[in-house]
Amino acid sequence: MLSEQSAEGLGSEHGLETWENQAMHSKSAATLEITPFANLAEAGLHQLIGYQTAQASIATTQVFMQEVGQPFELRPVEFTILTLVDENPGVSAKQLARALAVTAPNITMWTERLESRGFIERAPNLSDRRAQHIRTTPQGSRVVRRAVKLLTDREKSQFAALSTAERAILIELLHKVACCRAK
Repeated sequence: MLSEQSAEGLGSEHGLETWENQAMHSKSAATLEITPFANLAEAGLHQLIGYQTAQASIATTQVFMQEVGQPFELRPVEFTILTLVDENPGVSAKQLARALAVTAPNITMWTERLESRGFIERAPNLSDRRAQHIRTTPQGSRVVRRAVKLLTDREKSQFAALSTAERAILIELLHKVACCRAK
């Protein structure tokens, strides 16, 4: 509490009341707007979608690395490519590059790595000799099914603070944000 002398320095009683309200408001806001685990104020960042997705990405990346990344020796982008190929047999490298907003040389590098591990195979496109059709091998399909199951189960337990409905809404909202990407 302020001394009478300090309160006089604030001006009228109204000034003191305003200061106390502001102090109380900033304390309650501060408890809602702090970084996870570091207890740092983040009020300026709190309302930014990019910041919140980056913070959430820390938690989801930990789950990914424990369940899929380390056991299957897959990077997140490789897992994504493998899953997209499994769900879209015959996809082209150009389609994958467009879907992930990366360059064709990067897709080539990652697909070559997945091919060398026996997870995908490439076949020439008969109508366009420059392009190739990419599909998963039976081994690659098994890896996708197992990895997706492991991730789904672990995400449900790791993020149990979210109800089933909240999880569905979060996924839908993140997909909407992703659809806002410039082409």
